[in-house]
Amino acid sequence: MSKRIDVKNLNIYYGDFLAVEGVDVTIEPRTVTALIGPSGCGKSTFLRALNRMHEVIPGARVEGEVSLDGSNMYARGVDPVGVRRKVGMVFQRPNPFPTMSVRENVLAGVKLNNKKIKKADADDLVESSLRGANLWNEVKDRLDRPGSGLSGGQQQRLCIARTIAVKPEVVLMDEPCSALDPISTLAVEDLIAELKEQYTIVIVTHNMQQAARCSDRTGFFNIEGTGKPGRLIEFDDTQKIFSSPAQQATEDYISGRFG
Repeated sequence: MSKRIDVKNLNIYYGDFLAVEGVDVTIEPRTVTALIGPSGCGKSTFLRALNRMHEVIPGARVEGEVSLDGSNMYARGVDPVGVRRKVGMVFQRPNPFPTMSVRENVLAGVKLNNKKIKKADADDLVESSLRGANLWNEVKDRLDRPGSGLSGGQQQRLCIARTIAVKPEVVLMDEPCSALDPISTLAVEDLIAELKEQYTIVIVTHNMQQAARCSDRTGFFNIEGTGKPGRLIEFDDTQKIFSSPAQQATEDYISGRFG
């Protein structure tokens, strides 16, 4: 189910401004890839380019190629909605739909894709997605209550359940724990470790310990100064990035000398 992502010479623009320049990288299936780097270096912009969320912003565009198992997601005629179905996104702040119940939240993406679903199948999907997000036991008796009534950590896992209900191949996470307390953060990290058995996962994080704990590979983005484009400076096995990075800038960032 999970797929490999190949990025070739990717340049990402906001209008005339080049925000991210010349990224070449391969993200292997069933791995967790962490993207780290100082604020404003293009990590989240790059992440959003992986499922064509970037172009939702007026004037935003990309040049280059992002392929999912060999098929270019930016080729002519490719439907961005179809891309986002295959490449799901979990955002920084938990964003359950406030007027919807827990159950409706899980099914929201499926219904948006105009999929007709029988009640029995919907029940199975709700349970399997919530189990997949390690949330079933906590919410199984309150499926018809508002999703917004859950704690922050539960809401974030509900959003993950909503993402996996659509059965994507890749799951992108943009700082999924930055709004959470340490216990909820560990719950989400444990979940990420389980999800990688089925999905390719890419996570943007400012938390070095988190990157070291839960990723297989790490990419370090950096920026030379305001108004300059962000670049992918180094990409390697997480253990190597954190123990013996090839680039001085990576070592400086990881050891807290700047950033």
